[in-house]
Amino acid sequence: MAPSNEQHLLSTEIVNRGVEPSGPDAGSPAFSVRVRRRLPDFVHSGVNLKYVRLGYHYLINHGIYLATVPLLVLVFGVELGSLSRDELWRRLVEDSRYDLATVLSFLAVFVFTLSVYFMSRPRSVYLVDFACYRPSDDLKVSKEEFIEKVRESGKYDEATVEFQKRILQFSGMGDETYVPKQVLAGENCATMKEGRAEASAVMFGALDELFEKTQVRPKDVSVLVVNCSIFNPTPSLSAMIINHYKMRGNILSYNLGGMGCSAGIIAVDLARDMLQANPGSYAVVVSGEMVGYNWYRGKERSMIIPNCYFRMGCSAVLLSNKRRDYRRAKYRLEHVVRTHKGADDRSFRCIYQEEDDQGFKGLRVSKELMEIGGEALKTNITTLGPLVLPFSEQLFFLATVFWRHFFGGSKKTSATTVAATAAAATATAPNEKPYIPDFKLAFEHFCVHAASKTVLDELQRNLELSDSNLEASRMALHRFGNTSSSSIWYELAYLEAKERVRSGDRIWQIAFGSGFKCNSLVWQAVRRVKKPARNPWLDCIDRYPVAI
Repeated sequence: MAPSNEQHLLSTEIVNRGVEPSGPDAGSPAFSVRVRRRLPDFVHSGVNLKYVRLGYHYLINHGIYLATVPLLVLVFGVELGSLSRDELWRRLVEDSRYDLATVLSFLAVFVFTLSVYFMSRPRSVYLVDFACYRPSDDLKVSKEEFIEKVRESGKYDEATVEFQKRILQFSGMGDETYVPKQVLAGENCATMKEGRAEASAVMFGALDELFEKTQVRPKDVSVLVVNCSIFNPTPSLSAMIINHYKMRGNILSYNLGGMGCSAGIIAVDLARDMLQANPGSYAVVVSGEMVGYNWYRGKERSMIIPNCYFRMGCSAVLLSNKRRDYRRAKYRLEHVVRTHKGADDRSFRCIYQEEDDQGFKGLRVSKELMEIGGEALKTNITTLGPLVLPFSEQLFFLATVFWRHFFGGSKKTSATTVAATAAAATATAPNEKPYIPDFKLAFEHFCVHAASKTVLDELQRNLELSDSNLEASRMALHRFGNTSSSSIWYELAYLEAKERVRSGDRIWQIAFGSGFKCNSLVWQAVRRVKKPARNPWLDCIDRYPVAI
C-alpha cells in the first residue's frame, strides 16, 4: 500500500485482457486493474513562493524603464500643466536666448541617456529558420514489426516481450516511427562506428536542409552548439560538423553531453549568450540523440522503457543577432527559463545511466519520474508566469495572493503555496478553489516535449489545456516518437505545415529531462509563417490530426 500522503499521486484504470483461453475461467472475460503514478495535482499542491519572487525579479530587471519612464512623463506633465500657454512660450523662447548653456546641457543629458539605454539594451536574437531531419522510409517500423523483431532476437522471454507490447499499445506512437537498421537487424549497434554513422546521417541531414533553406554558408557561422546526451565521441560531434562543412577556424564551438531531453533549450540559451557577446553573428544549434548507441540489450524492465519510446530524429536551428535579419526571420526569442532539481538525490537518480547485473548499459527510469517531473515543471512555470501572463491575470493573481495571505484560512491552512499551473497561488481552505491564471491567454501555441501519451495527458489535465493546444505534441509523438531534445522542433514544424503561426503569435516550448531539469523557451513570430517548401510533415500533413 502506498503511504497516505502519496495516494493522490496514484491513478487506476481497468484493462480488458480479453477472454481467458484456459483454466477454470476459460471462455469468460478477464480484467485487471493497473495502478500508475501520476503528476502531482498542480491546483492543490504547492511550490516555494521564492520562485514567484524570482519571476517578478526577472520582470522588474527587464522592465525598469517601463516603471521609470511613465513617472518622469507624469512629473513633466504636471509641471507643464501648471503653466499658461503664454508663460510656457515665454520660457521656451525668451528664456532660452539668455540660458543657452542650460538648453545645451539638457540636450547633452538627453542624448547621453538615450545612448546608454540603447547600448545597454540586449540585442534581439532572431530565429531565421530551422530544419528537422526525416529518415528514409526503409527505416520505418510499425509497432507490430517492432515487437516481432524483439521476439525474433531471442534476447527476451515472452513476459518481457508482452511488457514492451503493452507499453507500445498505450504509448501514443503510430506505425511510422524510425529506428536504425542495426536495431532492426538485431545487431550490436552500441559501437563507436555505428554511433558515428547514425550521428553523421541525422546531423548532416538536418544541417544540409538548414543551409539550403537559409542560403547561409557554413563558413559564415560564428557559433556552433551541439547537444547529444548519450553519444559523446572524441573528436566531438561539433568537431565532426566543423570537419564535414570545413567551417572557419575561429568558430566558437560547444558540445553538450548528458543533459537529457531538455538540452536543446539549454543549447539555445548558450547560443543566445554567445550572440550577445559577439554582435553581427550567426549561431547554429544542433539537437539530437543517437538511438542505436543507447539501445539496451538486457532484460530489466525499468531499463527497457527507453527502447520503446525513443526514435531517430535531429533538428538544426539558425539564430542571428543581425538587425537586417529581422525582415526574413521567423521568430524573436523572448524568454528562457531554466530549472534544475539536481540538488535533490531522488531527482538526480530518477533517470540514471548504468549497467545492469549482466553488464548491459542503459538508462534506468525510476517509478517516481512522474512525481519528480511534476515538481520541476511547477517550479519552472511558477518562475515563467510573471514574465508572460497578461496584466489582467497578474492583477487577479496578486489580489489572490494578498487576500489569502492576510485574510484566508486558519493558521494550519494559510501557509503560502503556489499553484504551478498559475505560476502562483496560495494554500486554500478545503472547499475553496484557488484562482488559476489562464496560460492560454499568454500563448497562442504550445510545444510540449512529446515524452509519452501519459505525460501529455497529465500535463493537459493540470495546465487545463485544450486538445488543440496539445495537438502538435500528440501528433509529433504519433508520427516520429520521442525524438528527445529535438521533439519540440518537430512540433513547431507541424504548426508551420498547418500554417497556424501568424504575426505576433507567441510560442511556448517546454521540455524536461535527466538531472532533473525542466526548461522553457518563449518565441514571438515576427511575421506570418507560410507553409515551408521543406518540412518533415509535408507528405502526411493532410492525414493529421489523427485520433489516438
